[in-house]
Amino acid sequence: MLKTVTGFFFLFLFSLTLPALAQQKDSTKVDTSLLNKYRIDPGHNSLPFLFRPVQIGEQLMPVNLLDYKINYWHKSIIFSLNFSQSAFTSNYSAGGISGIALNSNFDYKDEYNKKPLDFTTETNLIYGVAKSQGEGSRKTNDRIFFDNKLGTQLSKNWLFFGSLTFESQFAAGYNYTNPDGSAAQNPYLISDFMSPGYLTESLGVEYKPNKFFDLRLGALAARQTFVLDTTLYKNQSDNYGVPIDHTEYNQMAVSVVATYDKDLTKTIHVSARYALFIPYIQPLAYTSHRIDATLTAKITRLIAMTVNATLLYDKTSSASLQGTEGIALGMLYKVP
Repeated sequence: MLKTVTGFFFLFLFSLTLPALAQQKDSTKVDTSLLNKYRIDPGHNSLPFLFRPVQIGEQLMPVNLLDYKINYWHKSIIFSLNFSQSAFTSNYSAGGISGIALNSNFDYKDEYNKKPLDFTTETNLIYGVAKSQGEGSRKTNDRIFFDNKLGTQLSKNWLFFGSLTFESQFAAGYNYTNPDGSAAQNPYLISDFMSPGYLTESLGVEYKPNKFFDLRLGALAARQTFVLDTTLYKNQSDNYGVPIDHTEYNQMAVSVVATYDKDLTKTIHVSARYALFIPYIQPLAYTSHRIDATLTAKITRLIAMTVNATLLYDKTSSASLQGTEGIALGMLYKVP
């Protein structure tokens, strides 16, 4: 029994001293220089090490172009129609005359721009009529205008051009007042289709600094004035410069034409054209001037207000300044 107790006692002492011996071994200092002596050097590794430098360079990639076609034509169409009507009963105390009025305007413009060529064609057709009770139908506006211009570029803003312009009217025009200002009892004919009619050819240079303004200087211009009604001189003494019993008169002159066509805002557009014609063999008093201006203000997509005015001085038709003006509210259709 005593031997057994003694054996357990020595076993207990051994179990206490064993961790102490282990802790003493862990705290032993190790010379790390020996480890450095036997470390593995990658430069002397027996296994091969492959290194490939990265190269960055320009590479051409095939690109498939989109199937787009360049259109050198630029078209615009403006059509306006203005209508007004009024009616009164015979016993309406405030008085008034029943009437109806219709005014139409068609403007077509087409441009071709591919350097060095520049081609422009414009057609402007205007006609208006009003009918009042007791007075019948009377024309309020009438114009046929056709202009063509072909130019070739000389520099950035200058072109050499040739142009052909035609002007006349659709229907007969009458004078409803006497020279003293009183109403004429029998209105008399003063104009008609191709009475007069004007055909103008011009060669010169054109200044075009931007898309909305251009100035033509035609040093060599010719204008043919037509009066096909040989009896018109009885009511129009000057006969528009055409000799009596003749239907045509040709003039050589200097021609200047300036145009301005621009959107002032998203809803307001203004266009104006000034034409100057200076004959070579006639006095300066026979120089003719004409200004046509139109202001358009869009109210909705199809409703707009239009203001147009014309000032004209031409001694062959009148010795004083002529003019017309109109304000209308109606339908306006524009493409694009």
